[in-house]
Amino acid sequence: MDKPFVLTATPLTASAWAPFGWLPVADTDSADANQGLEFAWSDPHLNVITHSADEISRVGQSLVCDRLYRHSTHTQALTPINVDSVLVVAPLSAEFSSPADREQLQAFFLPKFATVVLHAGTWHWGPFPLGAEPVNLLNLQGRGYERDNDCVDLSLATGPVEVSLPSP
Repeated sequence: MDKPFVLTATPLTASAWAPFGWLPVADTDSADANQGLEFAWSDPHLNVITHSADEISRVGQSLVCDRLYRHSTHTQALTPINVDSVLVVAPLSAEFSSPADREQLQAFFLPKFATVVLHAGTWHWGPFPLGAEPVNLLNLQGRGYERDNDCVDLSLATGPVEVSLPSP
């Protein structure tokens, strides 16, 4: 498991994001009524959270994704409000029991003001900033997320994962 698995962050599109959640659309779009938010504990909470570059490791120009989190009781919506960022996700079904499971990971370039909604149970890492400035995120999730915060340590479960950033 010593050889790193390299993901390249790709542009965010509704079709590419669909296995992991959905992207909000205009209220005039007929697709607006097709999605909903799920809060099994009836505890939606909106706040601003921050992730900074010093929370993660780098190898050259790549970021190291060493763990993923998921919340099975609620959807989560995230919007970077000050800088571009990168987000790694995997479907609820991912088990991370062997290096082959890394094939289920996908990295997305998340531009400032782009909103993503994660399906309940979607594994995620970040969003983390591309540069030195911390990313401030408008965050909608369950207030009780700390009691519903599964984590997998990828460095132990499947081996290292490096995230290659998009070219400027």
